[in-house]
Amino acid sequence: MFQHSGVLDTVEQLRDGAAKCADASLWALSDTDLVTAIEQVQQLEQTVAAVKLHLIAEIDARDIPTAQNVRGTVSWLRLRLLLDPATARRLVDQAAALRRRPAVDAALCAGTIHLRQADAITDALDALPSTAALARAADGSVQSNLAAGEVVAAAEAALLDFAAEFPPAPLRRLGARILEHVAPQVADRLEAVALEREERRAWQDRGFSLSPPVSGRVRVSGHLTIEDAAIVSAALDPLSIRGTDADSRSPAQRRADALVEVCRLALRTGELPDGGGEPPQLAVTIAYDPLAHRLGVGRLDSGDRLSPATVRRLACDARLLPVVLSGAGQVLDAGRSRRLATGPLRRGLVVRDRGCAFPACDRSPRWTDAHHIAGWSSGGRTDLTNLVLLCRRHHRLIHEGDWIVRIAGDGLPDFIPPPVLGVAQRARRNSYHRRT
Repeated sequence: MFQHSGVLDTVEQLRDGAAKCADASLWALSDTDLVTAIEQVQQLEQTVAAVKLHLIAEIDARDIPTAQNVRGTVSWLRLRLLLDPATARRLVDQAAALRRRPAVDAALCAGTIHLRQADAITDALDALPSTAALARAADGSVQSNLAAGEVVAAAEAALLDFAAEFPPAPLRRLGARILEHVAPQVADRLEAVALEREERRAWQDRGFSLSPPVSGRVRVSGHLTIEDAAIVSAALDPLSIRGTDADSRSPAQRRADALVEVCRLALRTGELPDGGGEPPQLAVTIAYDPLAHRLGVGRLDSGDRLSPATVRRLACDARLLPVVLSGAGQVLDAGRSRRLATGPLRRGLVVRDRGCAFPACDRSPRWTDAHHIAGWSSGGRTDLTNLVLLCRRHHRLIHEGDWIVRIAGDGLPDFIPPPVLGVAQRARRNSYHRRT
């Protein structure tokens, strides 16, 4: 048996031998000797790491730092070995973990596993349920007649075997589901209990909020259960697919547009409770000026304000209630609510355009607005010769860009791009919806 009094002598010999190896010329070694040397140095490095952790565990157990007026082993290591805080804390945690897991300690001492693998194994074992929880989950049905108290030992042995094959990252993933290997029925029951607990917590914590507008933006935040998130994703994913090569929206932008489109579709179904089920209503308040003939800044019922460009776009396919005020704020005229592009007129648009009429867009009719080519607020008529179906993205593009939209002699809509795009100024049509 090794004499404890010889530890310092052995460490000194190791240090001297390592120094000689570090200073040696390696050109004379054969390829086989080089490979053998690197493997042996790797094993030696792990054994030395185990010795270091044993020393730290003993120093901590004796509370030497306190005797030297230092608060804690982590601080002592920082001062004594000039370590940064994270490294010192990791060493103390590793030393404690090895003391709890003798089999892992023995493997590290032998150099059959390395330190990061040891970390993965001890972390996985520490994350296992308690013996009492394992016993409740086992309920006499643990495979291979393992008693609940033996499950942890079986998991440790399995992970040590896996360490001969897997590096740390996959070893950690194996550790996260090690019970599936050593006690599958226990793993299934524990997973069921854990999932039920998580689902109850998720249902309790579910929530959705819209922040007050800041600089024209509203932050959307919240939490959903996994089931609810799957439903939302199923609705958004088909609408989040990138369109043509000209679609420059980011994935996040496409998902945001898809969320709004789903809500707009729900409004159109007519099946929502009172207050929903119709295109948006916008109350526009303007100063009394009979010569203006245009919409100004809009104010929603919430008090939030919208730009004139947004007001004009919403007016294309909305229930609009114009209210004209005098300079003193008195109501001079409250126009009647007027529904635009609905009923037979909407059906006529669908038959003609078959979806968004913008060139190359594949959006179906249910995802479109009826856009007034000549704005209704500017006196444009609400009939087939002045309307075209546009999806929300292209509706915004037409309102904010310089595209020209016109109804050609054959009754179909043409789109002429602005000069700044650097393309031919020729009329374009959507050929996607006209395929037969």
